[in-house]
Amino acid sequence: MLLNNEIITSKKLNQKKDWDRRGLPPWSYTSPEMLALEKVELFRKHWQLICHSSDIPNVGDFITCDIVGERALVIRDSQGKVNGFHNLCRHRGSRVLGSERGTCKSAIVCPFHGWTYNFDGSLRGPSQPKSFPKMDYSEWGLKPLECELWNGFIFVRFNSGPQASVKEIFGRFDEELSQYNLSGLESVPNSFWTEVSNVNWKCIRDVDNEGYHVPMAHPGLHDLFGDNYFDEPFLNGASRSFSKLKNSEGHLWSVKKYQKILPDYVNLDNDHKRSWLYIAGFPNFVIDVYPDSVNFYQEFPIEVGKTLQRGAFYKFPNEGRRGRAARYLSGRIDRITSKEDVMLSQWSWEATFSSAYDGVILSDLEQGVRSYHDALRCIFPVLLDKKMSEGSLEARNNELLKQTTLES
Repeated sequence: MLLNNEIITSKKLNQKKDWDRRGLPPWSYTSPEMLALEKVELFRKHWQLICHSSDIPNVGDFITCDIVGERALVIRDSQGKVNGFHNLCRHRGSRVLGSERGTCKSAIVCPFHGWTYNFDGSLRGPSQPKSFPKMDYSEWGLKPLECELWNGFIFVRFNSGPQASVKEIFGRFDEELSQYNLSGLESVPNSFWTEVSNVNWKCIRDVDNEGYHVPMAHPGLHDLFGDNYFDEPFLNGASRSFSKLKNSEGHLWSVKKYQKILPDYVNLDNDHKRSWLYIAGFPNFVIDVYPDSVNFYQEFPIEVGKTLQRGAFYKFPNEGRRGRAARYLSGRIDRITSKEDVMLSQWSWEATFSSAYDGVILSDLEQGVRSYHDALRCIFPVLLDKKMSEGSLEARNNELLKQTTLES
């Protein structure tokens, strides 16, 4: 479990002085070439969170998700295993499942021509098979995705990339999270949500990756936390933020009621009974772990100035009336905070078009942003260039990557 001396050590991480405070160059937020690289190197080659296993509890239950031109499908088979596939019929490329979620009765049936697949992805047969030449059905199953479960959450990866397994990335949090039993979470009906923001996706990450703005921009969250909130830098693809609830009574209605009604969860240690914990995964998602509930949220770029945000909420078994009320109140605080962040990301996006915007200077309290940018610069060293190499961004980035490899 997290001990007090470990919290102190984590706070000391934010006191490093000798680091690059410039942030990313303005052009990196507005360049279509940069976004094209990000789609390939970040969103297709890194793990993407699709849902929790409680969202597909029964045989044939499925969820689909579209990500930067890819179409993912996760489904539970007759052995209880969760499988991930490209949501793409091998006949003509149609979606084999057109809904965002649902249940297949006995097989996956493509709505275009009726090709039928088993829940393990194997081809059961095409419609009117005599109209095709002799086929080896074993070669025409759904194309699989790398699929991994961690604490009940389901991840897929479209292409192999630099990241290790999900377990290796987030394993350092397992001991702390074990007291929550996240695998036993229950899906909250109708809790999946999506929202489109007219900003570059990195503007959302830049806002979300630091708590320096909380006292000023999030009065509700600051009323709940006081000065207890802190962020840890990204390390090997993951980061952690943590805050105990302040001891004094809140001023805002939601905060005051939440502090009063929050049950004493006997399964949690004293550090976590009245604390909020955030686990972030590179490049684009966060899992919020509260005493009363859990949720996740993420963002996917649609185009340079348009981003899809997506998330869902989960409850603990046998939550009771007080637990349900606490979950409602924490959700209310979250919703208000999210609306405030939308405004901040919009302002950050607008700034990149201003002639006065020539970079930023990061605070010691923004190590989350710094470490996230460092992770981006490892993949895209071209982000160290003040001016964009227009028309040759990929070539310039490959040249810099080669130089880095030679130097190391």
